[in-house]
Amino acid sequence: MPDSKYTKYLLNESEMPRAWYNIIPDLPRPLSPVLHPGTKQPVTPDDLSVLFPMELIKQEMSPERYIEIPEPVREVYRLWRPSPLYRARRLEKALDTPARIYYKYEGVSPPGSHKPNTAVAQVYYNKMEGVQKISTETGAGQWGSALSMAGAFFGVEIEVFMVKISYQQKPYRRSMIQAYGATIHASPTNLTDAGRAVLAQDPDSLGSLGIAISEAVEVAAKSEGTVKYSLGSVLNHVLMHQTIIGEETLLQMAKADDYPDVVIGCAGGGSNMAGLILPFVRERLNRGLDTRFLAAEPTACPSMTKGIYTYDFGDTVGMTPLVKMNTLGHQFIPPGIHAGGLRYHGMAPIMSLLHEEGIIEAQAYGQTSIFEAAVLFARHEGILPAPESAHAIRAVMDEALEAKEAGEERVILFNLSGHGHFDMGSYDAYFAGKLVDYEYPAEAVQEAYKELPQIDEASFAPAGDD
Repeated sequence: MPDSKYTKYLLNESEMPRAWYNIIPDLPRPLSPVLHPGTKQPVTPDDLSVLFPMELIKQEMSPERYIEIPEPVREVYRLWRPSPLYRARRLEKALDTPARIYYKYEGVSPPGSHKPNTAVAQVYYNKMEGVQKISTETGAGQWGSALSMAGAFFGVEIEVFMVKISYQQKPYRRSMIQAYGATIHASPTNLTDAGRAVLAQDPDSLGSLGIAISEAVEVAAKSEGTVKYSLGSVLNHVLMHQTIIGEETLLQMAKADDYPDVVIGCAGGGSNMAGLILPFVRERLNRGLDTRFLAAEPTACPSMTKGIYTYDFGDTVGMTPLVKMNTLGHQFIPPGIHAGGLRYHGMAPIMSLLHEEGIIEAQAYGQTSIFEAAVLFARHEGILPAPESAHAIRAVMDEALEAKEAGEERVILFNLSGHGHFDMGSYDAYFAGKLVDYEYPAEAVQEAYKELPQIDEASFAPAGDD
């Protein structure tokens, strides 16, 4: 049995991991290649250089298992890392469960989420290659906040396209982005061809991450090299930068003398969940463990539970490279739920492959049930979670109650990826009974599937891939 005295497990700065973990060489089978949006053939580094600095392109394609974290990045990380691991003892008592619940808390970062783990790294590598401006998108505003902070630290200009519904719901997130010195727009805008095309079809469009990505990519692609693009989720190098979360947590679980039976994260594009679970997936594969991994996603945008595993664009207009992933179709516009960070049509290729291989399970939840879980968590643990993180909390509570019903011990670990201090309008709507549970809009997805690109995978499938 683990030591029962402690609630918080800390690491000192000297124990902070010195390398990110790249799961690519440890995957059960190779990832399908990234394809050029025009030729539909595997991309080259030169193809990607329009959007990304070469060092990030190398990381995206790297076969190396570990990538050293540069000291200037570690220096910034020390502002909040290592982040704490908590034992949720009061929640355990409230649920009257024999389960032991742990959570890694990423809300201690200055912008209040896990996003700076990759934002700082991406801006650093852009700065080292002489980039002066970066364009990006943001859903709930967590990524935009993180990249804006990193831009301020390294002296790089940031331009943010924020999904319009979140821009309206979360005014203080956009104020934070402006406080860090970035420029922000409510997407779709009239500033880009992509935005104008969307508004021509739907002048009242609430936007989506896919649309905002199209606008940000267009700004970079038309800049003739003076502007690069940055993405806060989905891509391999983004997930890799987040693995510092899981590497720290492994050390902290050892201090707790415990190990998880199930590891849970909310999932939109996949970055926060991947950051926690990928080092544990490595341990499962290398040590023959039976650890379970559970992705919690919204019923309104269920890319893993309802999507299909195929090639698709990462954006709405079709400007980005094609990746093989779980997708609802790049033309799918999800309803305006309050967990803006989970309103994305696709899932990271790494996470999608692990789901296809049966290593990751997935479950979808309605937003009223996740706010119910968030409030219960706040009343017993004190932290008010972001709506995105509340999906993971809902899954944790269900697991803990299952353990109670079965009369068995179960060690549950999850990533509390951010606080909800900028989401009070969402909580107000919940307390006023105004939240609506949007179910999977099957007809809208079927329409979006009609626009999926037709790809002949047999011409470039890696050996052993079916």
